[in-house]
Amino acid sequence: MGTVGKATGLVVALALSAIAAGAAHAEDFYKDKTVNFIIPSAAGGGYDAYSRLIANHIGRHLPGKPNVVPQNMPGAGSIRATNFLYNVAPKDGTTIGMVDQAIRLDQILGTPGLKADVTKFNWIGRILSNSAVLFSWHDAPVKTIQDVFTKELIVSTSGAASKLNWTVLNNLLGMKFRIITGYKGTADSRLAMERGEVNALSMPWSLLKIEGAELLRDKKINLLLQTGAEKHPELPQVPRMIDLARNDAERKVLELFSSPSTIGRSVLAPPGLPKERVVELRAAFMASIKDPALLADVKKFKLELDPLPGEALQASITGGGDLSPELVERARQVAEAKK
Repeated sequence: MGTVGKATGLVVALALSAIAAGAAHAEDFYKDKTVNFIIPSAAGGGYDAYSRLIANHIGRHLPGKPNVVPQNMPGAGSIRATNFLYNVAPKDGTTIGMVDQAIRLDQILGTPGLKADVTKFNWIGRILSNSAVLFSWHDAPVKTIQDVFTKELIVSTSGAASKLNWTVLNNLLGMKFRIITGYKGTADSRLAMERGEVNALSMPWSLLKIEGAELLRDKKINLLLQTGAEKHPELPQVPRMIDLARNDAERKVLELFSSPSTIGRSVLAPPGLPKERVVELRAAFMASIKDPALLADVKKFKLELDPLPGEALQASITGGGDLSPELVERARQVAEAKK
C-alpha cells in the first residue's frame, strides 16, 4: 500500500475508532442508571397518559437501555414541575419530563411563580399537538360560536388554559362567556352540563371523540370552537379562535393565545445538557415514536400521535421570542379577568 493509501486508511481507522468510542461512552453513561420522567399532573388525564406512553418505551432506545421511572409532580398548573426541571433537576440526561403546553405563553404573560426561561430548555420532541374543542349541550341557547356575541354561554373551566381562552375572548371581542370554576375536573363538568347547571365546557378533541362518542352520535352536543392554531383535519367545519378576529391586531393576539397547541404534549430536558446527550435523547424519542410496541399501545389506549422532532420544536419555541412589546402588553391586558 502506498503512503497516501496508508494515510487514508489511518484516517478512516481513527474515525471509526472515535465513533465506536462515542457510542461506548454513551452506553457507559446510561448503563445501570435510572432516568426520572417528571409528569406535571396527578395520575390520570392526558399529560399523565402521554408521559407514561413515552416513559414506557424510550429507555429501550437510549444507549445502555436505562430504566425510566415516571414521577408525578402536580402543582400550580405545571409551574412546580417546570421550575424543578429548570432549576433543580440534574443537567446530565437522567431527568426529562413534560410541562403544560401553555408554559411559553405563561412566560410571555409574566405568570407569577414561574422561574424558568422556556426557550432554554432542551426540547426533545412532540408526541401530540393539542387543540381543545368547546362544546355546548344540545338544548343550550347557544348553537354556534357566533351566538356568544349576543347570548350568554355558561361555561365550566376546570383548567387554567380554558379559563384564559374565554377570558381573552370576552375582553378582546366582547363575547358573553360566563365562566364557572367550581367543578373539579372534566367529568364533574360534563355531569353539570347534563344537569343543566352549565351550558358548555372544552376538552381535547382526541379525548372528546372517545369519551363523548355517544354524545356526538346522538347529537347531544354542539361543537362550537377549536382553540388550536391549526384546524384538526377531522373538524374542518368548526372555526378556530383565530377565525373570530375582526382585524389584523386582534388576529395577532389570538394567534398568540392559540400557540400552546403547537407544544401540546412534548418532552423536554433541563437546560445545560451536554450536546451529545441532547442528540441521544432526541434520537431515542423519534425511535420510540416509530416503535411497533409504542404504536400498539397507542391503538390499545385509543391515543393519537402528531409527532414533531426536537430540532423543529426547539426552533418553533425559540422563534417566538421576537414579539413586540405592544403585543405582549395587549395580551397581558386581555388575559386579566375583569372584576
